[in-house]
Amino acid sequence: MHEYLLFSLGVAPLLLMVFLILKIKMPIHYSVLITLALTCVLTFFFWHTPLKTLESAIIYGAIKGLWPIIIVILGAIYSYNLMQATRALDILREVLTSISDDKRIQVLLISWCFGGFLEAAAGYGTAVAIPIGILIALGFNPLKAAIASLVANTVPTAFGAVGIPVSILAEQVNLPVNILGGTIILQLALFNIILPFVIISIIGGGLKAIRGVFGITLLCGITTLVPQYFVAIHLGAELPAFAGSLVSLIAVAVAGRLRNGKTDPAWLINADKKSDAPPRSPAVLLKTCSIYILIFVFILLCSPLFPGIKAAVSSIASVLHFTLANGQTLSLRIEWIATPGVLIILATIIGGFIQGASAGGMLHIFVKTILQLKNSIIAIMAIVALATVMDVSGLIGTLAQTLVDITGGSYVFIAPVIGALGTFVTGSDTNSNVLFGKLQTMAAQKLNIDPNWLAAANTSGATGGKMISPQSIAIAVSATRMEGQGSQIMAGTMKYCVAYIVILGLKIGLFYYWFMA
Repeated sequence: MHEYLLFSLGVAPLLLMVFLILKIKMPIHYSVLITLALTCVLTFFFWHTPLKTLESAIIYGAIKGLWPIIIVILGAIYSYNLMQATRALDILREVLTSISDDKRIQVLLISWCFGGFLEAAAGYGTAVAIPIGILIALGFNPLKAAIASLVANTVPTAFGAVGIPVSILAEQVNLPVNILGGTIILQLALFNIILPFVIISIIGGGLKAIRGVFGITLLCGITTLVPQYFVAIHLGAELPAFAGSLVSLIAVAVAGRLRNGKTDPAWLINADKKSDAPPRSPAVLLKTCSIYILIFVFILLCSPLFPGIKAAVSSIASVLHFTLANGQTLSLRIEWIATPGVLIILATIIGGFIQGASAGGMLHIFVKTILQLKNSIIAIMAIVALATVMDVSGLIGTLAQTLVDITGGSYVFIAPVIGALGTFVTGSDTNSNVLFGKLQTMAAQKLNIDPNWLAAANTSGATGGKMISPQSIAIAVSATRMEGQGSQIMAGTMKYCVAYIVILGLKIGLFYYWFMA
């Protein structure tokens, strides 16, 4: 009875956060701060956590949220904002819309390939807002464009914003990032293949739309999946989404070019919607893509592929120690150069000069980006602090033990649902992993299951929750200008979300019991 009372008390802060965000419509940063306060009170009185431990946990978590999570998001959005200011994104849009005359190929290029690239480079809603805007400009139905882009913005979010969800999860639960990343990709492999077909069916009004583009749609999925897997297991979490989206973008673009002139009239893009700008020279394209090219190169140079460089830049670091009441210490290593956020900011500054931006202009955009993200900065620092308090107090252990006692071996099937819930509430795969990653590995330990499998299940499930999170729906409403019709977009997306989570849960559970148990 005492165990179930503690479980109820442990769940209470999470339920409060859900209530505040979804029912009261309170901003996430306020909701998380209130949840953190309640969690501290409960852990002090019922888990007997000393004040010194709570204080150290909060400070440690807040700084960990700032570095490396926030610095990556700041760098990613800064690069995106600067490319908007230099008009580089306009040129990229123009090039994309000139590749094919077929609506179905365009939706693959824009929502899946380019959207995946935006998710890899920036995250934070850019991979929903930008593709929707381009599709509407090409004459697509706004509601279908929104649903297709939300469905597309699922699998790529696992490694979104330069792999930070997986990197943070690996650090949080002390698992090797390459094995964890490879496991996530294997769990999501089926969706990499079938979602491009789903997107075309959404835009085309049914499976009949796939006729004539089956091969190129299959190519799109395979060329996303294969590079992701090999990059993840060999280089870590930062580059898989980049690699998958770039390779698929090139493959679909080449195949789309070859099909021009052979498109059924029913699927032709209206002539008045196509770009009539002259083709861009290679020099202009290199200049346009300079920021993203430099981001890719810098992160690659600091990857395990170049151990000498990686060791040199990683050595420039500081280690902070936070002592708990029981004498244990929480240690936080801050790498001043090797962290992806710093590399992105350096690449953005150099690329900005190449694109013609001034030093003053770039500084103005950087400050503007910080102000744009101020609420997210508070929310992320509070969420990591919350997760740290839940961990050091033993609250997560209580939740894990009770969930395993209630569900037994069937917990494997519902593990992705927990990840999806985290993203649905917070709008972020990273936040979901921070909140529930440790819960998953503790459950794995109690069930004698490989912790990589359940930690990966959290991330995999989180990608499904992304498509219906209120934050994503709000971005889609803004992009489509369908004010007051968020419920219509969510209703259109919900059936795909439910199917996604059910299929994923069955796949993860059955695969484990058939091949790994």
